[in-house]
This record gives sequence, structure tokens and C-alpha cells, in this order.
Amino acid sequence: MTELVGSDGVSRCPWGNSAPDYAEYHDTEWGVPLHGQDALYERLCLEAFQSGLSWITILRKREGFRRAFAGFVPERVAEFGDDDVERLMADASIVRNRAKILAAITNARAITTLDQPLDELLWSFAPSGKRRRPETSADVPAITPESTAMAKTLKKRGFAFVGPTTCYALMQATGMVDDHLATCFRAS
Repeated sequence: MTELVGSDGVSRCPWGNSAPDYAEYHDTEWGVPLHGQDALYERLCLEAFQSGLSWITILRKREGFRRAFAGFVPERVAEFGDDDVERLMADASIVRNRAKILAAITNARAITTLDQPLDELLWSFAPSGKRRRPETSADVPAITPESTAMAKTLKKRGFAFVGPTTCYALMQATGMVDDHLATCFRAS
């Protein structure tokens, strides 16, 4: 399919060919298994901030987010107070949405009270067994039973802004599921 071949001649998922930033993200990060509390907390936050926006917006502001949110170290963000919220609301290097900022702080606090590592909790929802690789973008779901279960569990544990769609995007981004299309060079 011609839509899968980028200007560099590489066959990728169509969205990966829409901008150089997307190609780099697609080729090196999206769908690669990711572990570690801080890294997973970052991705959880960024997926929540992306809600209703283009991922390219978040991708291009990622360094600003990292600076603003103390490197996404949950223990540090959990200590943020009202002054920090106002600082973040004034920071043009991030998406300035009060509800999403508060959710990032709420989620950091929830992580610090977990009875198991965040890594273990999130990865417990990764589907087991072989899945059918999507042939087209239309074959890629927005939610799955696993992402719905993840969202429900996270909400019960005090997390915010973690609906089934956000959780599925997190699962895709962190390699819990591999939704690279069958004709993409990253398909394994």
C-alpha cells in the first residue's frame, strides 16, 4: 500500500509517515516494551494530556513536560501543591489544562500508595497469547476488555483521567500490545 511507504521509502503505520517527529517516535518508541515506574508514569501522564489533542502536540512538548513535572518522578510530583499547579498553568511549554495537571498530581499520589509496583500493576493487563496483527488502521481498536479492566482498576486505586481509551493508548505506546500493521517494518 502506498499510504504505508514514507518519503524515505520505509513502510510504516500510516500515522508514522505524517511528520518527521512521528516517524522517529514510531520507529524507536511506539510499541517497544517499556518498564520502570518513572517511565510508565510519564507515559500515563502524557496519554492523559493527549486526550482530545493531537499526539504530535504532546510529542513536541515532551521535554517541557519533563521539566515541569520533575522528570516524572512520582514521589516528587506527589508533593506538588497549589503553587505548583499555578506554576504549571502559566507554563507555555506544556498543555495548560487544570484538570489534566491535577490528574497528573493525583496519579503521582496514587502511585506512592500502591501495594505493588506500578510496572507490575500495569503490565498485569497485557493480553497473553498471540494476537492477530492488524492489516489496516481500521483494524486497530480504541479500547479492549484489557484496557477497560485497567481503567477500572486504576480508578479504584485513586487514579484520574484513565479511561479505557487512554489506557489502550498507554498499552500501545509501552508495548503491552503491538498494533504495528502487518506491512509495517516494525511488525514482528
